[in-house]
Formats: sequence, C-alpha cells, structure tokens
Amino acid sequence: MNTQTDTTCGWAMKHDNEREYHDLEWGMPVFDDRVLFEFICLEGAQAGLSWRTILNKRAGYTAAFEHFDIEVLARYDESHVANIIETYDVVKHKGKIASVFSNARAAQVLQKEYGSLSAALWQFVDGKPIQNAWTDMSQVPAVTEQSKAMSKFLKKNGFKFMGETICYAFMQATGMVNDHVIDCPCYQKCQVSTVQM
Repeated sequence: MNTQTDTTCGWAMKHDNEREYHDLEWGMPVFDDRVLFEFICLEGAQAGLSWRTILNKRAGYTAAFEHFDIEVLARYDESHVANIIETYDVVKHKGKIASVFSNARAAQVLQKEYGSLSAALWQFVDGKPIQNAWTDMSQVPAVTEQSKAMSKFLKKNGFKFMGETICYAFMQATGMVNDHVIDCPCYQKCQVSTVQM
C-alpha cells in the first residue's frame, strides 16, 4: 500500500501500522453502518489502552466479531465471551467483549428508529464533517460538546464503553471531525462536506 511520506500528525509517526491507518483511514468520512459499528467496537476496546494496541489486534477483532455484522452480533450473548477470549487475539476484557453484542442490539434499535446507524450518529455534526484548522496536535481537544452529546445519547440508548473521550476518538476516526493538522497531506483529502445521511 502506498502511504503518505510526509505525514505531519505527530501521533502517527512512530509505528508503521499507525502511519498506514492515519494515511488511509483516519478522518475519512464513513457513512456505512458496518464500518461505523466496527469503530464503535474498536474505540470501545481501546478504553484505557493505546490505539496501537488495538490496531495490532484489529485482524483478531474482525475474525472474532463476524466482520462486525450487526445482525449476526445482535444474536450473540455472554455465553460467547469465553470462546472469544480463548480463541482470538483481542483484549481479554469480558465486559468489553460482551458490550459488542449488547451494542449491536442497541445499534439495531437506532437503525429502525433513524433508518440507519449512520443517520443516528451523523446527526451530532449535522450530517457533514466539522472542518477544524489546527496547526499543532497539541491544540486538538479530547472532548467536545458534540462528543458529550453523542455519549449521552448512546448511553441512553443502551451502548456501553462509549464515554465522552471515546466518542470524540470515534468522531475523529470516522471523519465526523477533520482533526488532521492543516499542513498534513491528509487534511485536504478529508475535507468532504457532502451530506450523505
């Protein structure tokens, strides 16, 4: 895969997998329900850990959680947790693993109510990415009013491991906010403003 050679978002400079993820995915607007649910799962798993840890285990998560198929996962329950811990390279946290199944059921409810999980989530940025203009990564917040509102909404609707900070990381990952610094090669690439809800 070809990745940018002059990445300037400092967090992605230390390891190849972080750099590839930054250059190819981070901040690119995502409207597909399955991919959005994947990031709900991965960001929830990250709580208290580094993103690099989760990237290293991403293949394990994809295999363990049926390629993040919401309909399939919604039929699972806690009886599947022990097998996943034993069989797959995932974070061995029973609560985080079980939350994937309950979050899938919660996602189904939102799909029915809003027409898609995408519509339910993108409402917090009015359906289009927030274009920030940071010159240094130190300026990037960990929590915003939008992530607070999203967290409150998701918790009210039965989601677990989706606190304010996790929600903001999720928003960054799925392009709801463009938090590349302005001189990063990916900044312009992520400036997508078309409403796709």
